[in-house]
Amino acid sequence: MDNLGNLLDGFANVVTPMNLLIALLGVTIGTAVGVLPGIGPAMTVALLLPVTYGMEPTQAFIMFAGIFYGGMYGGSTTSILLNTPGESSSVVTAIEGNKMAKAGRAAQALATAAIGSFVAGTIATLLLVVVTPPVVQFAISLGAPDYFALMLLSFVAVTAVLGASRVRGFASLLLGLVIGTIGIDAVSGQQRLTLGIPQLADGIDVVVVAVGIFAVGEALWIAAHLRRRAAEVIPVGRPWMGREDWKRSWKPWLRGTAYGFPFGALPAGGAEIPTFLSYATEKKLTKHPEEFGRGAIEGVAGPEAANNASAAGTLVPMLAIGLPTNATAAVMLAAFQQYGIQPGPLLFERESGLVWTLIASLFVGNLLLLVLNLPLAPAWARLLRIPRPYLYAGILFFASMGAYAVNASPFDLFLLLTLGLLGFGMRRFGLPILPLIVGVILGPRAELQGRRALQLSGGELHGLLGGWVSWTIYAVVLVVLLWPVLGRFVVRGVRERLVTR
Repeated sequence: MDNLGNLLDGFANVVTPMNLLIALLGVTIGTAVGVLPGIGPAMTVALLLPVTYGMEPTQAFIMFAGIFYGGMYGGSTTSILLNTPGESSSVVTAIEGNKMAKAGRAAQALATAAIGSFVAGTIATLLLVVVTPPVVQFAISLGAPDYFALMLLSFVAVTAVLGASRVRGFASLLLGLVIGTIGIDAVSGQQRLTLGIPQLADGIDVVVVAVGIFAVGEALWIAAHLRRRAAEVIPVGRPWMGREDWKRSWKPWLRGTAYGFPFGALPAGGAEIPTFLSYATEKKLTKHPEEFGRGAIEGVAGPEAANNASAAGTLVPMLAIGLPTNATAAVMLAAFQQYGIQPGPLLFERESGLVWTLIASLFVGNLLLLVLNLPLAPAWARLLRIPRPYLYAGILFFASMGAYAVNASPFDLFLLLTLGLLGFGMRRFGLPILPLIVGVILGPRAELQGRRALQLSGGELHGLLGGWVSWTIYAVVLVVLLWPVLGRFVVRGVRERLVTR
């Protein structure tokens, strides 16, 4: 009942005229930027993070919630219309959605994606209200060794499941850990990796890192592959679903939600796995198997619901433990840090009003997005007609403004360009970006918890083991690291048995 009362207080904070206007502005900007080609939710949030500067925290996070969900909605539009997923979790939506668009059913594809996102977002946010407080109570009981083990699991998980290979994932993580260690050591007071540059003594702000890697890196990558001909835009008409479309969509919405939320709440669970599982499930259960591969509406409804439910699920570990499980959550964690707020077990006690207002604003933003996206889908399609040179010139302008606003230092512009070149190089060689962002944010915190654990044990390594929680996590880490080797032996054994038979 306390949670319900806190949630109602959060709604009371949100439904003031000014805050509703801010929420509407957030969802509009988030959707408008997210609908542009090549820009996913993580990049949307990173690019618009400086928009919240100068606001009081409550209003900033109301806008941020709108930007967060708006970017998720916008990504489905580009996947359907242009077959250009903003991120890997939108790939499955593009498989059937773009086929529907080419068949003249773009309106129905956009509608089922928007309504499915609303249904999944609402249910997942309700689960967020129920699940997060118990997770907080559990997190309070953890000690320094347990937190160190959790962060180690996050490092291993994000590098093991992303990218073309584990080597590239760990290389990206190493880059992030190196960037995270730049600055003055909090214990010894010694400068680390500053190269004698005074501006690096305080470290590199995570906002500059996120905007440089995501926005500038993507802009440079697109510029290197820019085509002279503008992307073809398919007219969408009025988004409307017939009775048969509703009948074929509502079950995939619910099944997609059931897949998405648990995976989003797991460390590095991500949205890729549940979207593929949802697509495979709908393909198996459908009564119209001949339409799959040619534009089946179930193939849009289920994965898009899973994608948005996973997005809400990522807020559980981020708010309760302070662990981001995807790139968007990592950038949101940076938003908390820019206000001096540290997500974790004590967040619900120290900033209870802010947290419940944020959760309530997710409900409000989700509803506003449904009302906004259904009638304005043709307008979002017309935004795609902007010539890409002008589009990415604007992105670089706003990215530079945002980076300069962090510390009002011209040196940050140099850092922004350097990090943008790094992001370009990572895209060129197939290095995933999420491990780098997680390394920058969690690296210093993992170092802090590891040092605390070693100090409590007098420098003995057994101090990192802690209780049953850390033992369990280390066992999971070993399984994740050794699974390719174990899987190879299992497959080889099965093959030998088949041959002998």
